[in-house]
Amino acid sequence: MRPHALAAAAGLALLHAGPGAAWLPPVRRLLPSLAGEGDPGHVALTFDDGPDPRSTPLFLDELDRLGCRATFFLLGELLERHPEVGRSIARAGHEVAVHGWRHGNALVTRPGRVAAEIGRAARLVAAVTGVRPSWYRPPFGVLSAEALLAARWHGLRPVLWTAWGADWTARATPGSVLRTLEPGLRGGATLLLHDCDHTSAPGSWRSALGALAGVVGRCRAAGLRVGPLGAHGVGVPGGAGAHRLPVPASFYPRREARPEA
Repeated sequence: MRPHALAAAAGLALLHAGPGAAWLPPVRRLLPSLAGEGDPGHVALTFDDGPDPRSTPLFLDELDRLGCRATFFLLGELLERHPEVGRSIARAGHEVAVHGWRHGNALVTRPGRVAAEIGRAARLVAAVTGVRPSWYRPPFGVLSAEALLAARWHGLRPVLWTAWGADWTARATPGSVLRTLEPGLRGGATLLLHDCDHTSAPGSWRSALGALAGVVGRCRAAGLRVGPLGAHGVGVPGGAGAHRLPVPASFYPRREARPEA
C-alpha cells in the first residue's frame, strides 16, 4: 500500500475509534457532559443490560421501597423478549433509555451495524413503553464515530458515568459494590449499576440489589437528591441548575425531597 493510502487508512481508523477513548477515566474527566456530570445537589442512578424478568422486577420493588427513580438503559434483544418488563419499568415512573440492540463492542462491529441497531433499539423502546428515549449508553462504554452520529440522528444523547460499582463479577458483594462506589458518591455524579446478569457473572445482580439501600441512604445523608438522568441537569453551564429545569413530578415520589422551584 502506498504511503498516502496508509495515512488515509490510519486517519479513518483514528476517526472511527477516537471516541472510544472516552471510556478511560482521565478522558471522561475532560468531558464532563459525556461522563454525566450534573447538578451538584443531585446524583443520577442508572442501570444497564436489562430488562430481565428474573431480576429487574426486584430492582423496581426496591426502588419503590426507597422512594427513588432511576434510568434504565435497555438492550433491544432483551426488550424484544420481555416487553412486559420494559413496560413495568416505565409504568413505575422510571426513565427508559437505549443501550443498543445487543451488548457488542462498537469498535469491532462491521460498518453500518451499530447505527442500524441503535435505531432499531430506540424504535422498540418507544413502541413498547410509549416513551421516546433521550439517552444512549454504548455497551462497555465504548463509543465510535458511527455510534455518535447514529445517536444524534435518532435524537439520543450519549452519556457514560462518573462512578461504577464493579457489580458484574462473581466475587462482587453488596459491601464491595458500596465500597467501590463510595468515593464517587458526590453531587453531580452519574452512577452505573446493572439490573441483570445478561453479560455478567451469573447472579451478580444480587450484589447491586443488595447495595441499593446503602447507596441511596448515603447520598441522602449527604443532602443529595437521587433520581434519573432526566432530572440531573447534564450539560447545564457550570454543572448546576437542574433545579431550574422542568422536571416531571413522577421522577420524585413524595418520600423524596423535590427540587426547589
